[in-house]
Amino acid sequence: MKDVHESHLSRIGYLLNYLDDLDPDDKIEFINKLRWLIHEHSPFKLEPVDNVMWVKAEDVVSNDYNPNSVATPEMELLELSIGLDGYTQPIVSYPHDGKYEVIDGFHRNRVGKECQSVQERINGYLPVTIINQNREDKGDRISATIRHNRARGKHKVEDMSEIVIELKRRNWSDAKIGKQLGMDPDEVLRLSQITGLAEMFTDQDFSIAWEADTINEDDNLIEGSL
Repeated sequence: MKDVHESHLSRIGYLLNYLDDLDPDDKIEFINKLRWLIHEHSPFKLEPVDNVMWVKAEDVVSNDYNPNSVATPEMELLELSIGLDGYTQPIVSYPHDGKYEVIDGFHRNRVGKECQSVQERINGYLPVTIINQNREDKGDRISATIRHNRARGKHKVEDMSEIVIELKRRNWSDAKIGKQLGMDPDEVLRLSQITGLAEMFTDQDFSIAWEADTINEDDNLIEGSL
């Protein structure tokens, strides 16, 4: 079988010669298409990491819901890492409106666009892999981002609260939010209270004004401050 493999591999030699004659942009496009073809026949085709493409940086766009916060020293370390070690992880994305919306890799995306030496080295491209494409609903993409981020960095509490409220607006139950984001029921409730509790009751009439961080526990409500 090894000889058969070698025989077939030798037949692709003309493709390599063809690639050598292409300009960089055409070469990258051809290699991306070739990788897709191989990926479709791979035993790992259900795994996004099986197919990493290089796409133009301007076609990779940030999402509008990432609550992950990386301090300046860590950002500088990431830039140093990519500068010295190269890109060892692709940017996880989802094709959306003709662009690649970032699911995970917000800061890897930034380094490739903002660090001139890296940008020049990778010719204005970024390494991208595409999350399983059944994640069509924005809520699914939001939860995918949170799952990727939760074990790393720090989430801003206010932004995480907005995420929970956004998923509630999409008719996600507390149980579904907790399961998809890796939260226990108390955490979901507390995050709901920070920015969302007042909003949820805006149509209700109250005889006494109140704020989310001063709710009395005697009213059988959990205190809103964290």
